[in-house]
Amino acid sequence: MTKRPGAVAVTGGALLALLGQGTAAAQDTEVSGGYVSWALDSAELALDGAPRPAWLPATTGTADPETGALDLELGGTTRLSPSVGTLPPLPLADLRLRLDGGSGALRTRTALDGEARELALADVAPGDTVVRSGGVTWTGLTASLTEEGAELLSQWSGREFEPGASLGRMDVTVGTGAGTGTGTPEPPKADPAPAPSTSAPAAKAPPQAAVNSPELTAGTTQTVTGTGFDPGEVLLVAIDQDTRYQVTADEQGHVSREFPVYATAVEGAHTVELYGVSGERRADAGFVVRKP
Repeated sequence: MTKRPGAVAVTGGALLALLGQGTAAAQDTEVSGGYVSWALDSAELALDGAPRPAWLPATTGTADPETGALDLELGGTTRLSPSVGTLPPLPLADLRLRLDGGSGALRTRTALDGEARELALADVAPGDTVVRSGGVTWTGLTASLTEEGAELLSQWSGREFEPGASLGRMDVTVGTGAGTGTGTPEPPKADPAPAPSTSAPAAKAPPQAAVNSPELTAGTTQTVTGTGFDPGEVLLVAIDQDTRYQVTADEQGHVSREFPVYATAVEGAHTVELYGVSGERRADAGFVVRKP
């Protein structure tokens, strides 16, 4: 079968299903799991510190097997980093991939210089689409930086990125719950899975935050510490809901940040909060400010 960019190839029982729809309008189908493989083609950048593709699980979304349209939310946080050097990685959370016929976009939430941002990181051009019984696969999707994506990477890295520059290729596989498939598609494994543990996994404690001084005088400094975060997790620090700083958890999942309590601070109760760029993991602590 000859495939062209953006065309939909139909295999197996999926052909009969589509023919049976007649002239009915295209209808989105809720996806039942899946994954995205994202491989950069730049020697200067890496995803999660490695030259290999990043595998991102599909959490929720819809797909239209007839038109190849897709609206997919991806789980987890991947980190963009330079191939060499010590530049802190740029977290990419809440990734959302949308395809609509001949165009598409990759959106994300990130943090840079203590500021949370939501943006369209890349335009996505369609590749080939194959409809299977129980799922859909997109291959050869190409990503290129948007204007705001190029601006973000330039500010993060200190070197110039141009709009339209390549940001790699993507392959997508999702289940649609139709047909006689064997279940939710899973990314291929490079190595055999280890034998399952016979003991129940330990429950992970929620993150905790604390301050060095529960009560202090305006015009001094305060320190917030956090525990229970993931090693390497990028966190934002907000004082009274005003995000000011960015920190990275160490190998034990600990963070620490000193900040000034200005002489103009209002007397009374205040709050400092640590939270991940996805907004899902957070911890806070309170302290009281007294006038000198």
